[in-house]
Amino acid sequence: MRMVIRVIALLTLGYLLLPLAVVIGGSLTRTKFLAFPPQGVTLEWYQVILNDPTYIKSFGISAILALAATTISIVIALPAAIAIARHEFRGKAALSALLLSPLVLPHIVIGAALLQYGASIGLVRNFAALLVGHVVIVTPFVLRSLLPQFSPEQLSLEEASRDLGAGAWSTFSHVTVPQIRAGLVSGAIFAFITSFINVELSIFNTTSDLNTIPVQLFNYVQYSVDPSIAAVASLTILAAAAAIILIDWLIGLDFLSDK
Repeated sequence: MRMVIRVIALLTLGYLLLPLAVVIGGSLTRTKFLAFPPQGVTLEWYQVILNDPTYIKSFGISAILALAATTISIVIALPAAIAIARHEFRGKAALSALLLSPLVLPHIVIGAALLQYGASIGLVRNFAALLVGHVVIVTPFVLRSLLPQFSPEQLSLEEASRDLGAGAWSTFSHVTVPQIRAGLVSGAIFAFITSFINVELSIFNTTSDLNTIPVQLFNYVQYSVDPSIAAVASLTILAAAAAIILIDWLIGLDFLSDK
């Protein structure tokens, strides 16, 4: 029975990895069009991407935007999670529903609404407008990851810490944060990825000089489809894999699964 489960797990993993293999393989073809299996092997399309300043700029904008949105979302979601998990107050359910509502609303609807509202206050088609939109859609991921971390056992540890003379900040930094680290890290990962790959919301506030990499690809494939598209996607895949390896090296993925 264990062998059957292992075989099914391997087949499922292979099925999930197959699209990635097709994308990476397509980026290595020598042809001027997407082809898999690749017809010849070349890194020419990666060189095309790395020599194109528009792609480099778009990668940089996406990375900075995702990092900023993730950081701000943690600043918002962490105190919100503490308030919702630890305290009873009027409007608690409404606050929780408001913060989590972007999870059930299509991003294109949020983008259109933010564009209409931003136009009325002059906050449109700039980095700040993009950042506001991305914070709105990624904050729920951090909040949902943090809320389960605040258990009654953790509250007992915090009370013990304060009884032993530790101040509020010492208790938070030495007791609370280590206990919720798994939620913080997993929420930050989901938030960063969601921001980095978003098209539907971003497209409302991008310009020719302010393009994220997903919007850049979206605009490009409307007029041309060549292996450079696969090369960009492959670089994104490799960057995500490198991030996972870095997280495993720094804190260990076993720590996240244990929590």
